[in-house]
Amino acid sequence: MNRINEHPILGEPEKGQLVSFYMDGKPMEGYAGEPIAVALKAAGVMTHRYTQKNHEPRGIFCAIGRCTDCVMIVDGVPNIRTCITPLVSGMQIQTQDGVTALEVSDETL
Repeated sequence: MNRINEHPILGEPEKGQLVSFYMDGKPMEGYAGEPIAVALKAAGVMTHRYTQKNHEPRGIFCAIGRCTDCVMIVDGVPNIRTCITPLVSGMQIQTQDGVTALEVSDETL
């Protein structure tokens, strides 16, 4: 897994415990507490959702929770911003098609 070992401004990141999670049913590993998007990127996953109209891939864009490019279905809940949602052991993460008619989740803001 490729990760930033030392950030020039933030310093060395604190890593949580190595945990397992599932992306579209495939087992993966990441560190507890890191953003889901970070664990996915380290595992080589770049596409988080597809646009509804043209089925174009989307992934991390703003990385601060203000857009909807990285939203995914997490533990059955759509529209979760994976760039700001901490990874938890056993999470079930799914690629999302479009952004549902439901409000985008602000639970993690």
